[in-house]
Amino acid sequence: MRLSPLDIQNHRFGTRLRGYDPEEVDTFNRMVAEDFEQVIREADGLRDRVRQLEARIGELAAREETLRDTLVTAQSVSDDLRRTAAREAEVTLAEAEVKAEKVLDAAHRRVAKLAEDIREMRLLRTRLAASVRSAIETHLALLEGLASELPEDPVLDGKVAFMPASKAVKRPLEASPAPARPAAPPRKPETGSA
Repeated sequence: MRLSPLDIQNHRFGTRLRGYDPEEVDTFNRMVAEDFEQVIREADGLRDRVRQLEARIGELAAREETLRDTLVTAQSVSDDLRRTAAREAEVTLAEAEVKAEKVLDAAHRRVAKLAEDIREMRLLRTRLAASVRSAIETHLALLEGLASELPEDPVLDGKVAFMPASKAVKRPLEASPAPARPAAPPRKPETGSA
């Protein structure tokens, strides 16, 4: 059975001859009762404190578990993100390589086309130069032939010599109709060889 401070304070000892001094025993009982009461209060306070600390430990344990779960989840998400980023980087790199190959292929085809165009232009230039040279030579030959084939016509030369200079100048400036020209005498056919 448990004693309370009141039990200690109210407890009475039996008296005997030559027993203890009752006043001293009562004083001692009172001191023990007060100390015992204080110990009980401290024990109750400590029990409350233990309950609070146990509740706090429970909360902290729950938080720790939540943090552990969060950390595991974060690590998992981080690993997933890293793997996803690596895959995306590989895909992006592959796409860039394909695009680069297409650009290089198009550039090579363009260079080949330009080289072919240059060859065709050079060939065309050579043909055009030959054609122009041929036309120039043909025209020179015609000019030389025309210059050497013109016979002198004394009748025509005489008419040009006798034409008055004033009429020749005025005719284009005047608005009047031109006078009728006298018919030229028929040319004599050339006979003989030169």
